[in-house]
Amino acid sequence: MAETSKTVYEFSAGTLDGRSASLSEFKGEVLLIVNTASQCGFTPQYAGLEALYRTYKERGLVVLGFPCNQFGAQEPGTAAEIGAFCERNYGVSFPMFAKIDVNGEKTHPLYRFLKKEKPGLLGPLGGGSIKWNFTKFLVDRSGKVVGRFASTTKPESLAKRIEKLLQNR
Repeated sequence: MAETSKTVYEFSAGTLDGRSASLSEFKGEVLLIVNTASQCGFTPQYAGLEALYRTYKERGLVVLGFPCNQFGAQEPGTAAEIGAFCERNYGVSFPMFAKIDVNGEKTHPLYRFLKKEKPGLLGPLGGGSIKWNFTKFLVDRSGKVVGRFASTTKPESLAKRIEKLLQNR
């Protein structure tokens, strides 16, 4: 039973600049957690993610980017290269984390949790696996995972859901 009471705040991850960050730093915020890649057809979604972040950060939205190289080796860069790419091409100012695995035996514990909470279209039968880059998880202010969205879901299409979560203080 204790497993179901977990929140995203119980996890930590390395950042692009090499420090360890606890997600508890974001307690009380609405989070949009995304596995990212720099050389993907969905990479332009960085612009939409940044726009959401800039529009709503003062009201409590934080976008968290987690680079992943598991899909078509589309994130081959080092932490410094990933950071420079995101800043140079998309002006990314939201927190970016170190490269992680989102599937398989080395799945980051945060992603193990996210997939358990929102297993996706095929549910538990599909193992909850992430299908591609830019899968998005929406987390409410209490740290509960409230939505999972496919790579094809444009960040801007989440604005109404985000606004509704931001109203709940």
